[in-house]
Amino acid sequence: MPRYGMVVDVTKCDGCYNCFIVCKDEYCRQAHPGYSAPQPMTGQFWMKIVGKERGQFPKVKQDYIPVPCMHCEAPACATGSDGAVYKRADGIVIIDPEKAAGSKDIVSRCPYRVIYWNEEENVAQKCTFCAHLLDAGWKEPRCVEACPTGALIFGDLDDPDSAVSKAMKSAEAMHPEYKLGEKVRFIGLPRNFVAGSVILGDTDECAKGATVTLAGEEGTKTTETDAFGDFEFEGLPDNKVYRVTVSAPGYRAEEREVRTYKSLYLGEIFLQK
Repeated sequence: MPRYGMVVDVTKCDGCYNCFIVCKDEYCRQAHPGYSAPQPMTGQFWMKIVGKERGQFPKVKQDYIPVPCMHCEAPACATGSDGAVYKRADGIVIIDPEKAAGSKDIVSRCPYRVIYWNEEENVAQKCTFCAHLLDAGWKEPRCVEACPTGALIFGDLDDPDSAVSKAMKSAEAMHPEYKLGEKVRFIGLPRNFVAGSVILGDTDECAKGATVTLAGEEGTKTTETDAFGDFEFEGLPDNKVYRVTVSAPGYRAEEREVRTYKSLYLGEIFLQK
């Protein structure tokens, strides 16, 4: 039997909302007995798209993070549920729509906040990985089928040759500190960056090929400016202090000290003779 999992490659998601729309199409006002009660038309996001903007003008990045249920190996939502929430043999976590009736506390057990309360049906609900379709022979949930960029990778985690197993090698949990054994993991979760533009002060030209060094307690990174004099260091941890040094042959080096409390654009850095 397979053990299902998903990798979300944030670098490929363009925020088209196809995954969100097809989830609504599959579940809104449609019951799947034994799997889920009808999802209401509004107020629930079984595949939630979280937008994150980073940086400052003119260096701004917009990322989109699809967030479903994590289908954890140790699901917090199942704690004390007396079988109303259970993990199947294939790893999919299901909220039984009959046994879970009236148990609103299930919603608050999930630290990811991806369980929703259906007032009309009197039951907690969430993503099921389209278990009813998988049991009918489908190879992937509808969200994965509808993704036009390949940002959602689904399959058997126990098959070392599967695309999802290979992707898992470079993926991470959104919140590893929860220690839930999440089977939905992410590539390219947005982190802080430090960027800037380098200009030659005597000519006002873009400083192509200038050397830029970022030094911090984790070590040193070095890059070169592009044809527009721009540089960038991506994937930096929160609230760390770095020293940025910019140099070019024949010019005095410039230094800036920064703290990554957010993504930073250092503006124009002028190198003088």
